[in-house]
Amino acid sequence: MTAIPARQPPTARGVLLVHSSPRALSPHVEWAVGRALGEAVNFDWSDQPVLTGSQRAEYYWEGAPGTGARLASALLGWEHLRFEVTEDAGFGVDGGRWLHTPELGIFFAQTDTVGNIVIPEDRIRYAMEAAGANALELHRELRLALGQAWDDELEPFRHASDFNSVVWLHKVG
Repeated sequence: MTAIPARQPPTARGVLLVHSSPRALSPHVEWAVGRALGEAVNFDWSDQPVLTGSQRAEYYWEGAPGTGARLASALLGWEHLRFEVTEDAGFGVDGGRWLHTPELGIFFAQTDTVGNIVIPEDRIRYAMEAAGANALELHRELRLALGQAWDDELEPFRHASDFNSVVWLHKVG
């Protein structure tokens, strides 16, 4: 008899934050996320006070490296959906952050082990070249490279989570 190999533990994890989803779209969001993860998911939806008639949810996921990109791709293109996906960096694997708003579309950035956005050297060189001696233009280029417009648009929706209950992962004695 041949031994069945043990299932390998997930090697990546992260968070999906659905900042706003119309109520009618929420079950479809769960279905798309479940399909990307390869398992059914159920979110704990709550009202999004920033946008009447919409809901918000947080979902902590585990999967193979690249799952963050699959989640972002599964949700991309839905007109009224605001979300962000993070994938933590792991041993030998870069992390990532995907931000989406209806107005701006999608933004991706590589992240380091503590979640900071990493701007590649060539992108910084491009910003300096495009700006020349104009400090305001350099500032604009670097804000673009950091995804500042997406952060600015999502920030009011992020603060809505401050009203949700806190889940303690452990208690230090």
